[in-house]
Amino acid sequence: MTEISFNVYYTIALAVLALMLGDFIKKRIYVLRKFCIPTPVVGGVLVALLITALNLSGTASVSLDSSFNEFFSLLFYAGIGYTASWKLLKKGGPQVILFLVLSSILVVFQNGLGIVICHIMGINPLIGMACGSIPMVGGNGTAAAWGPILESAGLDAGTTIATAAATFGLVAGALLGGPIGRFLIEKKHLKPGLETKEMKFGDKEEEAEIDEKRMTAAAYQILLTVGLGTLISYLLELTGLEFPASVGAMTAAAILRNIADHSDKLDLKLPELSIISNISLLVFLALSMMTMELWKLIDLAVPMFLILLAQMILITLYGIFVNFRFMGRNFDAAVMTVGMTGFGLGAVPTAMANMQVIESKYGSSPSAFFIVPLVGSLFINLVNSAIITGFLNFL
Repeated sequence: MTEISFNVYYTIALAVLALMLGDFIKKRIYVLRKFCIPTPVVGGVLVALLITALNLSGTASVSLDSSFNEFFSLLFYAGIGYTASWKLLKKGGPQVILFLVLSSILVVFQNGLGIVICHIMGINPLIGMACGSIPMVGGNGTAAAWGPILESAGLDAGTTIATAAATFGLVAGALLGGPIGRFLIEKKHLKPGLETKEMKFGDKEEEAEIDEKRMTAAAYQILLTVGLGTLISYLLELTGLEFPASVGAMTAAAILRNIADHSDKLDLKLPELSIISNISLLVFLALSMMTMELWKLIDLAVPMFLILLAQMILITLYGIFVNFRFMGRNFDAAVMTVGMTGFGLGAVPTAMANMQVIESKYGSSPSAFFIVPLVGSLFINLVNSAIITGFLNFL
């Protein structure tokens, strides 16, 4: 078998080509636009399918270098952190807590559903955990961390099962989010609120023409923020607790944003920072989709497919009938439901990509873009770990 190895530069170039391919195809296939499927998903999944076909057919063994995935993700999360204004938090604080509570209930349901299905089918209930909130809300990182623990608890190949389920969830979350948002917004005839400009740019931020000087300053700011965030992440590790690297970047950006809100000496180029963050998200998501080892899904047993299908049904019904209703039944609630679908099955970048597609078609929801990454990247990970531990002790 021919071995084809892409170094990091070729891999990034391939990701850009995947984005261009996805944009080309999406413009020509109405159904993709109608159901708000993100461009990185279209191109990235096609590349992943091609690589899978080459590997399975024995034609070639293709490997990609994902070294820069985290770099682009940190640029994205830093951009998200700049939206964390304390002024906005005071307005949206109750919603943050409510969304966290609803997300936490979803975690319980995901694990409970997996275990119940396993009991009905007479198989190891730990398979239900490996297809529950560990890969769904937790994603690939949590799957890799908890896989060995599942194996030590008696589940053979626990890491492989959880990782494969996380891969499935990443694709499912990217495909479900847009259609769910479209259904809610069009059925309920929802429109964006009037606070968009204030919440997006802040009270003192004035719209200015984007030029080379402003874009350069924004690039410097976001790169320095990532560096500061890395230091914060290191300090957090000293506490003995585990935090994703995104927490450091978001925390650093939030600190700078709130200093800027109360000082005229720090001039943040928020629109430019948003542009850099959005570009980074596209590249990161394309890289994530391309590097999925889809051939691992072929080896999944029928019980796993049934559990994962049930998880998709669960989050669809939970999002529409629970999250949307309790978050206010308005446009913001619909966009937050799209976000919950993304990180509830896959990852926060998937959630953000889904919401951006909805934003481009129907309008902006700054509160959703603030609440979803805050809960999905930080708080829900802590809650998820506690709930997983409780379930494992019960089993």
